Amino acid sequence: MVNTEHPAVDLVRSALGRHGLHPEVRWFDEAATTAQAAAKALGIEIGAIANSLIFTLDGEPLLVLTSGAHRVDAAWLGEQLGGTIGRASKETVKQATGQVIGGVAPVGHPSPVRTLVDVALAGYPVVWAAAGHAHTVFPTTFDELMRITGGRATAVVP
Repeated sequence: MVNTEHPAVDLVRSALGRHGLHPEVRWFDEAATTAQAAAKALGIEIGAIANSLIFTLDGEPLLVLTSGAHRVDAAWLGEQLGGTIGRASKETVKQATGQVIGGVAPVGHPSPVRTLVDVALAGYPVVWAAAGHAHTVFPTTFDELMRITGGRATAVVP
């Protein structure tokens, strides 16, 4: 059995609680650092995994919550946003979210991060997002993701 306590997960739980949400955080024995691994561990479609990916938009952190069913088209999305999207370094991810790659949650960050929410996630009644650690996920919905992140619904692929 894995340890079910971690400071980043506690911050995510607190952030969710401030929004009136108290979902069960599920802990995996093995790290689920990819949408495929998380979907397999949960026994669900990969598209119902809400990947929290940090990019940079003209040098500023940008959180993209994308369905695990596809990859963000960074060049296309940058054009839609009127800027240039780049891959964030692990240091930028940690600084922007307080979390490490593979376990980034939609909330629980030191300060707000501009957020886009993939419209493809609206096609699932329940989606699963990381809870601040690579061994954790929590259930939520597209509408809840929009509300708790203050995100903008957008396509992330053409």
